Amino acid sequence: MPIFMLVMLIKRSFLQFLSRTMPERRPFVRLPTDVYPVNYGLCLKPDLIDFTFEGKLEALVEVTQATNQIVMNCADIDIITASFAPQGGEEINATGFNYQNEDEKVTLSFPSALQKGSGTLKIDFVGELNDKMKGFYRSKYTTAAGEIRYAAVTQFEATDARRAFPCWDEPAIKATFDITLIVPKDRVALSNMNVIDRKPYPEDENLVEVKFATTPIMSTYLVAFVIGEYDYVESQSSDGVTVRVYTPVGKAEQGKFALEVATKTLPFYNDYFSVPYPLPKIDLIAIADFAAGAMENWGLVTYRQALLIDPKNSCSSSRQWVALVVGHELAHQWFGNLVTMEWWTHLWLNEGFASWIEYLCVDHCFPEYDIWTQFVSADYTRALDLDALDSSHPIEVNVGHPSEVDEIFDAISYSKGASVIRMLHNYIGDEDFRKGMNAYLVKFQHKNASTEDLWDCLEQASGKPIAAVMGSWTKQMGFPIIVVDQEQVSDDRILKISQKKFCASGPHNGEECPNWMVPLSICTSEDPKCTKLKVLLDRPETTITLSGVSPDQWVKINPGTVGFYRIQYSSSMLESLLPGIRDLSLQPVDRLGLQNDLFSLSRAGMISTVEVLKLMEAFVNEPNYTVWSDLSCNLGVLSSLLSHTDFHEEIQEFIRDLFTPIGLELGWDSKPGEGHLDALLRGLVLGKLGKAGHKPTLEEARRRFKDHMEGKQVLPADLRSPVYLTVLKHGDSATLETMLKLHKQADMQEEKNRIERVLGAISAPDLIQKVLNFALSEEVRPQDTVSVIGGVAGSSKHGRKAAWKFVKDNWEELYSRYQGGFLISRLIKVKKNPVKTRKALREHSAPPRLSQLMDSQLIKWLLNCHLRVLFPFCYFQKRELI
Repeated sequence: MPIFMLVMLIKRSFLQFLSRTMPERRPFVRLPTDVYPVNYGLCLKPDLIDFTFEGKLEALVEVTQATNQIVMNCADIDIITASFAPQGGEEINATGFNYQNEDEKVTLSFPSALQKGSGTLKIDFVGELNDKMKGFYRSKYTTAAGEIRYAAVTQFEATDARRAFPCWDEPAIKATFDITLIVPKDRVALSNMNVIDRKPYPEDENLVEVKFATTPIMSTYLVAFVIGEYDYVESQSSDGVTVRVYTPVGKAEQGKFALEVATKTLPFYNDYFSVPYPLPKIDLIAIADFAAGAMENWGLVTYRQALLIDPKNSCSSSRQWVALVVGHELAHQWFGNLVTMEWWTHLWLNEGFASWIEYLCVDHCFPEYDIWTQFVSADYTRALDLDALDSSHPIEVNVGHPSEVDEIFDAISYSKGASVIRMLHNYIGDEDFRKGMNAYLVKFQHKNASTEDLWDCLEQASGKPIAAVMGSWTKQMGFPIIVVDQEQVSDDRILKISQKKFCASGPHNGEECPNWMVPLSICTSEDPKCTKLKVLLDRPETTITLSGVSPDQWVKINPGTVGFYRIQYSSSMLESLLPGIRDLSLQPVDRLGLQNDLFSLSRAGMISTVEVLKLMEAFVNEPNYTVWSDLSCNLGVLSSLLSHTDFHEEIQEFIRDLFTPIGLELGWDSKPGEGHLDALLRGLVLGKLGKAGHKPTLEEARRRFKDHMEGKQVLPADLRSPVYLTVLKHGDSATLETMLKLHKQADMQEEKNRIERVLGAISAPDLIQKVLNFALSEEVRPQDTVSVIGGVAGSSKHGRKAAWKFVKDNWEELYSRYQGGFLISRLIKVKKNPVKTRKALREHSAPPRLSQLMDSQLIKWLLNCHLRVLFPFCYFQKRELI
């Protein structure tokens, strides 16, 4: 049975299962507009022993029409008292609190109508410092003396500010905030703004009252506060903003790289947007327990401890991650915080834009990273793979109920969003793009905007039909495949170009084929870096004449791999491009894009896999890290698929033959003059050879690992992942025990995470089960459990089956732990099982309570049932959700 037919069978069966089990959801209604906040006066007093908090809210509100009730968002909070005092009038006590728990709302009832005008709403309430990594929650850490303590931290996006205080928790309902925290006097207290007063708390000598300056007008999801023990490093950006990076006590040195990135990044964005950063300070803080990768709270950006970089023990990829994620979150200070989406429907614009401009920023700060080539492998091709599935969705999704919001924190919003913004930037040109961005930020600063508002500003700046072009990319899912053939007429090259929808399951056979307005660029071998012609393909097919192109020249569509589409060349055109790969005259990003397109066409059954493997021979001289990285991922896909056949060893031999020359050239030790990309390439190649069973690599990895454990020769940080992976893949129970011991002894979270990601490489079934049990142990932080399970799922055929069974058997605990947030969706993403038959489908059915607990977010990920259920963990996103 062809693989795509198998996948469709799985999908249809699962849809039938869901249709029988899913309850209907009530229509969602947004908050009424008869009362809205102007300013929140908020005082919180957390108890870090009993994990509760007391709160007092004094909100200046505006009543727009007479009403005897106020409807707000409220979740997991108990209101003690509430009252309303009209300006210049007597206080009116609320007579009832009606909680609508399913909608996370509360209605405050009053004995008489609140009249139109200003007033003060006062609410006393209590809540829990939960352990779910959302809302106002507790984060466990260990002091230098070995004592376990807790910090109180926040994560409010998308809809969890309501778990910290009653509020109007919708992005368009903006207000200013005056925040006061009552905390132990030996703890650091942080919020969005700078501290303006710190004094003893009169009721308890062990506490202090910390008051922060008034914030700009902002949305509730951007509010933040942190109470804990931290050190910090500080600097000032060239434009006068105070920048601090907060670290665990004793690890301030590890905050210096993030500080360097942040102080470079702020001036870059100030210049790019021509709008100054509006706050007096910005803090970046490393949190021990944190579900997302980072969160852009205005003036207080929160991160996982991956933010910390140790000069001796952090690898090159960790530095790059920090540079990108700091660039991403600081971009949000303008695009998202200063100007905010009107509703979650426009989330993609926030995240897609930040995911694009983070690369622009890193390219400015660290040009040696060749970061735009890496973008194509990390974001662009990843988005193409997901968007080719029948279960994809448009970039812009109508969001109703808040429980639907987490569904769109995915690679379509982030990576496809970034890719189409990159295509748009190329289509407009940088100068007009910046003019349009500035007009947008100035016009809507401190307000809310929609996708169409940005298109209007860019259209006015460029004079091009931006709304029409971009509507075809944001409002319909999928993308086109551009089919190209050529004919030589004298000194002219005639190109016949057509577009049709690309589907991962095979050629599109629907009655109506969607069309896109496709910005096409074309170059030739005369100057591969220079675009010879640009056209806008706004119809199903066209013919283009390139003048002055001799018969011996090749023609390349989409130079720079900027347009969001795949290309299918005629056989003669493809054959003519192979010398450009061998002699490296094609740009690295185009060599990458060419082979990635062919792999994708092969997976869709549109060309033979043999054709792709023949293409691999042309990469014999390839020096570029990112091209090798993408080749590695695609070969990993093929290897994983063939693990179900008798050809598994043959593909391992092919991988060994392909990677051995570059492995010998690089060697194990860095050479004088090498840089960032050389370190990344060495780790990639050695890891690939080790996993494929290359004997000399395996022997050397074991020797170096033994020396590392015995303290004779510490492994360089960039070699640890490939060495750990290799010895585990071919190791036994003693190897696993040694690795778990190394994990326990590790002082850096980066080292713990590095080990967690490769533990799944162990081969023996009983040891795989031990790794899975370890994932839920106290040794692994809750946010990292998913990485361990995902590592098992991506390691082998047996690992995938074992991980699926483990998720089923432990579903109650996993669901309770993550409560339907970011991490549960990631868990489902990495745990799509390799179902091959009807019998297997029944055996891999959902656990008993899964159908009861399933929300649409889980369904969405389970429905991404395509050949990628067989793909290895190398397709994991380069970073956590940010």
